Amino acid sequence: MPLSLVRTADPTLPDEALACRIADGDTDALQVLMRRYNRRLFRTARSILHEDRDAEDAVQDAFYLAYRAMGTFRGEARLSTWLVRIVANEAKRRLRRRKRHSAVIVLNDSPHRTGESPEPSMDDEAPAAQHTEQPDAAIFRVQTRKLLESRIDALPAVYRTVFVLRAVDDMPVEDVAACLGIPAATVRSRFFRARGLLRAALMRDIGVGLEESFACAGARCDRIVAGVLARIESRAAR
Repeated sequence: MPLSLVRTADPTLPDEALACRIADGDTDALQVLMRRYNRRLFRTARSILHEDRDAEDAVQDAFYLAYRAMGTFRGEARLSTWLVRIVANEAKRRLRRRKRHSAVIVLNDSPHRTGESPEPSMDDEAPAAQHTEQPDAAIFRVQTRKLLESRIDALPAVYRTVFVLRAVDDMPVEDVAACLGIPAATVRSRFFRARGLLRAALMRDIGVGLEESFACAGARCDRIVAGVLARIESRAAR
């Protein structure tokens, strides 16, 4: 059976219990943690990198780093906050590297390595509503969500990550401040400004919830889990 499908750890275990088991090398507990926070970390990485595949890679690297460093986690902040910090730092590292090479034009035949995201697939998106909606409604829903995502992408970088964590992922102000290393007052002001910019850019009543933006489910979630586990197995086999 593929490693990504092996789930023997109790998915209801609290973060602290999972952290202890992961620190002891329990990859089943790691799978539970990854599936619990894949979406939050993916949204964070993508808000910085603007590219789906690069964001996926950043999340894989972040979880791998977290797995190796879990023994150092002391519970001074929430585990979710600690994970977001790791993925934000990884995404920023990738962004700096990208900017250093921005003067070089790289021709790549891979359709997923361009600046545009691949079209959504049933595996990656797979919202339950697609099975019950009429075709026209489903198409409108997808188009509207893509419009919303494009408007969020267009926000200035200084506002974008704050908005994604606060509005899309519904994180408390204090947690966002801790994740990004900025004062809570700055989080509030940036969020207020971002919301105003979106309000000016979007049409009223767009008909899709923010919670469905930048989905990290189905195949995308499985790829992240499988990628991290493969790296752990590869290191253990050396």
